[in-house]
Amino acid sequence: VLALWGATLANLTCLQQTDLKSLIAYSSISHMGLVAAAIIIQTPWGLSGAMALMIAHGFTSSALFCLANTTYERTHTRILILTRGFHNILPMATTWWLLANLMNIAIPPTMNFTSELLITSTLFNWCPTTIIMLGLSMLITASYSLHMFLSTQMGPTSLNNQTEPTHSREHLLMMLHLTPLVL
Repeated sequence: VLALWGATLANLTCLQQTDLKSLIAYSSISHMGLVAAAIIIQTPWGLSGAMALMIAHGFTSSALFCLANTTYERTHTRILILTRGFHNILPMATTWWLLANLMNIAIPPTMNFTSELLITSTLFNWCPTTIIMLGLSMLITASYSLHMFLSTQMGPTSLNNQTEPTHSREHLLMMLHLTPLVL
């Protein structure tokens, strides 16, 4: 229960972040709260879910940090409100942002979804009232992930200079991050 409370508090902290890298880092803390809760219970499903979530989160978080870096290289800022409007300038980068955020939310058929499903069923079997904190945590995760996507991609751009297009190496890097999560 303490690990779930920590995950929920980390999620609430994510809602207050204005810095892109801080938001992604606190997101990692909240996901590791789920891992800690599953490991503490010591059931086979919980341990399998924890291991899968650690692997899946490693790919997802790394992809989000890569996207944050490519955004920083073009805007020279990590402030969310100053990085908006990329959907008009770099539409393929917007696609990568959407996919990475959807994997952060853990939609099917990703490894994130499978691992969170295993952890959720383990925690629910252990104590049915944990579903309240899990549900709250998942709702907040979806909220800040959507906020991160909308803040960086939608709205009018605040860039005054010409932005260089995304390179094929950046697309390859994102594909190598996200492809293992759906295999």
